[in-house]
Parts: sequence; structure tokens; C-alpha cells
Amino acid sequence: MKCLIVDDNQIARTTLAQLCTQVKDLTVSAVCSSAIEAYNYLQNDEVDILLLDIEMPEMSGLDLTKYLDTKNLVIIFTTSKKEYAADAFDLNVADFIVKPVTLPRFIQAIDKARAIIDSKKEEFKVNGDEFIFIRDTNVIRRLSLDDILYAEAMGDYVRLHTKNKLYAIHATFKTAESKLPAARFIRVHRSYIVALNKIDSLQEGGLVIDGKFLPVADAHRSALNKRINIF
Repeated sequence: MKCLIVDDNQIARTTLAQLCTQVKDLTVSAVCSSAIEAYNYLQNDEVDILLLDIEMPEMSGLDLTKYLDTKNLVIIFTTSKKEYAADAFDLNVADFIVKPVTLPRFIQAIDKARAIIDSKKEEFKVNGDEFIFIRDTNVIRRLSLDDILYAEAMGDYVRLHTKNKLYAIHATFKTAESKLPAARFIRVHRSYIVALNKIDSLQEGGLVIDGKFLPVADAHRSALNKRINIF
């Protein structure tokens, strides 16, 4: 996998480059000190992963992300400010790391990016109310609907989250919503469809599935409350 490091801080760039050397299949294609430099680089060169700082002069990492075609690019934000998490969340990036970046946290993010890259060519079809068929090149695999925790919108892809694996499916979120059986799944946000029987708890502003907090939009809250049959 090829990655591009973008950070206006020299120490941060050096740290990320050193961390990349710890991952056998990860190669640093280039290192940029600004979002503009990275934008220009990506016009002619392709990478798999973008390690991107947020706060930079002239153009932020958030702004750069909005200009990029992320169809074949996985973005991981690296920043010292936790308050950008919500904005990153809306941009459907692969991960959000708060500095200082430790090796275990870095590997976790890269593993998540790798899972997305490995499954980018997958497509799905639903057979009745029991299975989704994952198409990967000439191989078709069967995934039980009961294994799906939730679906997440990510640009031109839909990420299907299970306990053990993440699948990135080339499809619109509208298509995913139409294919996932309404008896089992419900849309709770512009970016999330959840499995009703996987919801652990409801909290202010969202819900929890397998320890993961997901937002619930006000427009979907009433329908969700009716479906989960609160006693």
C-alpha cells in the first residue's frame, strides 16, 4: 500500500514516516508540508492512503478532503484537536487519530484502511431475508444478514460493519437501504442504517451498537422509537 503524509509540522511528518516503516506492506510515496502541495501531488500520482493533518495554513485537511476524489483513496486524519471528530465523521474518512500518534493506534488505523482497500471491488446482492452475497472479482461469498451490525455511507461506497470484519461495497446508500430488509434494518441518520436487533442502548443524540456510538438524526428518531418497542 502506498501512502502520502501531509502535515505542516516537521516533527509530525517525521514521526508518521517512522511509524510507516513498522508496517511491512506500507510505503511512503511522498511527504507534503501543506494541503496545497498534497492536492497538486495527487493530480498526477495515486496513493492508497492519505495520512492527513487538519489544521494547516491556507487550506485545512478538511477542505482538502472535500476537493478530492475519494473513490480510490482512503483518508486517515491525524490531528491534535479532538473537536474536529464530528466534522471528520461527516466526511466518512476511515479513521481519526488524535496526536501524539502511538504505534498501536497507528496500526489499528492502517488495519482499518487495509480492510477498506481489500474490499473496494466488492458488490452485494440480497437473497431473501437471510444472506447478502459479496461479489469480489470472480469470487462470490455469502454473508449472513444477522452478522451485520450497521451500514455506513462512505462516498461512492457503503461500509458494512460486522464484529470481525469491515466490507466496503461499491453502491449508493439509497441502494443499500432498498436492499437491506426493512424488517431487520432501519435508517437512523443520513450516513447510518442499523440492525434493530443489534442495538444495545439509546442515548441522547444517538445509540450504541457493539460499544460504538452512532448518531440518530431528529428526523429518524420517532420512527426508531416506534420500531424498538420501548416498554
